[in-house]
Parts: sequence; C-alpha cells; structure tokens
Amino acid sequence: MEPGAAELYDQALLGILQHVGNVQDFLRVLFGFLYRKTDFYRLLRHPSDRMGFPPGAAQALVLQVFQTFDRMARQDDEKRRKELEEKMRRKEEEAAAAEVKQEPVPAPVQEVEVNSTPDLASGGPTEPPGQLGTMHEAASGPQRDAEPPGTDAAAAQARRAPPSLPKRQEQFQRNPDSYNGAVRENYTWSQDYTDLELKVPVPKHVVKGRQVSVAISSSSVRVAVQEDSGERVLMEGRLTHKVNTESSLWSLEPGKCVLVSLNKAGEYWWSAVLEGEEHIDIDQINKERSMATVDEEEHAVLDRLTFDYHQKLQGKPQSHELVRHRLPESP
Repeated sequence: MEPGAAELYDQALLGILQHVGNVQDFLRVLFGFLYRKTDFYRLLRHPSDRMGFPPGAAQALVLQVFQTFDRMARQDDEKRRKELEEKMRRKEEEAAAAEVKQEPVPAPVQEVEVNSTPDLASGGPTEPPGQLGTMHEAASGPQRDAEPPGTDAAAAQARRAPPSLPKRQEQFQRNPDSYNGAVRENYTWSQDYTDLELKVPVPKHVVKGRQVSVAISSSSVRVAVQEDSGERVLMEGRLTHKVNTESSLWSLEPGKCVLVSLNKAGEYWWSAVLEGEEHIDIDQINKERSMATVDEEEHAVLDRLTFDYHQKLQGKPQSHELVRHRLPESP
C-alpha cells in the first residue's frame, strides 16, 4: 500500500468507530469482517489447500502491522518531545535576552569643576557673583535633565506590556475559543472539519452592528470598528485557503467580540487562518469528524454497515442477503 493510501478510508472507519463507541468493539468489527468474508482464519493443513494461511501466519501478520504503527507512534512521541524541548529552550533564551535588555544602564554624568574661591594670592581677577552662579547652573543643569532610563522606564514598560499569549497546542486545546486552532494577538480561532470560527475582541463601547465593519471574500477577511477618530482595523489579511462566502457569516456580542464563521471551501484541516502568521501543528489537534459533517451517501453506507453488524450478531440475514431473497425468480 502506498504511503497515505490508508487515509482514504479514515472517514468510513471513523464513522464505524463512532457507532460502536469503543476500540474493542471496533476491532471486533474488523476481525469479524475478516472471519466472515475472507480466508484470514482458514488454516492450510494440506498441500492441496489453496485458501488460508499456514498455522501462526495470520497472527504474525497482525503483529507485524501492529509493530509497524507502534514504531511510528514512538517516533512521533520522540519528535514531539524534541520539539517541546527546543521550544522551551528558545523561550528561556528569549526571556533571558529580555531581562538583559531591560536592565537599567546609568547615563554617564559629566563632572564640571568650578573654583568658587578667589585666587587672592596671585592677585588675579575675581569672577562676578552673577557669572559664577551661571556656571553652577550650567554644570548642574544637564545632570538634572539627563534622567537615567532605569527603574522607572522599565516599570512603565512592564505596565504597558500585554500578558503573554499561550504558545503550545495543548494550551490551545484547553480553550474552547482556540480548540483545534490558536490564540493570536488580536483574535482567537477554532475549527472543525468544515468550518472555522474567529473571535475578535472589540471595545466595550461597541454595542451595535452599525459600529462594526466586516468584509469576507473567498480569500480574505477584514474586521474593523468605528470610533470617534475614524475606523480602526482589528483584523485584516489574506486567508491561507478558500472559503464559501455564501455560507459564511458574522455576528456581534455587544461590548465583547465579533464572531466570524467561515465555511471551508474544501474539507481539510487548516494550520493557520491568515498568510504570514505562525502555523499550528495539525498533528496535535483532534481530527475526529463529527457525524453532522457526514453527507447523506456516507450516512447510508455507515447505517448499512451498522445494520449488517447487528444482524450478524443476532444470526439474522444481512442487507445483501435480504436483497437477494427479495429478487423475483427468473422464469
């Protein structure tokens, strides 16, 4: 089987798994199919047998497939561990660099010596009092004006700095607003198999729809609000994938946020909403597909498979057998 070919059956298998409810019964369905429809459990006992497997061959085949994917899972675990360590290391380096950058550096102070004692011994001319006062002011003035960018500036910068945003996908998954998505500086986004939901915070005074301007095209999105000074853009950019504008919409939660629902043009998982922003690791999100996203044809196949499974457990004829029994006999 070619790499990635097994993913073609993910939706059908996922539907079966959701119907039976647990992995054990799901495996019973798979091996029950092999038992009923194939020679997987038939043993080759004589040289003349043409169907089946030698004793122990079927079990070895199952174990081989299991070990193949077990190795892949361990490699994924190791990859995620290394990526997490690398992210933590970069975060520590950035934090250390920020601390060094914020350390106050005292400004150099220029010292000016002024001889305020008249040189009586040499009989030299004395400075008038007014001129001497001017010299003192000139010497001390720059020292008062040169405020060292120290503790006060650093404290003001710390007060202005916004709280740090979550960076890891496991943090995003714990927040319903960023489930299968991410938290960005000016919005959060989440997704399922067919849709995305963007939540863009707005000022408290934005309570009516006419104060909001939202533009959605197949390849871009823009959210802005009206203020006294004019229009302020909250979010704008080109989308990483196409969306269906006819099925996309937005609404306002007064004083809280603008909710933008985007209907995907294709059924696949997005790693980012806007071009140029940081991508998420879609291997760390929940890729289970809701039954609400399954079309009528897929529903019919899953219903038939479920019906056949329960009929088999009860010893009753399955759908293909019922159809055969109902066919009229040929004359």
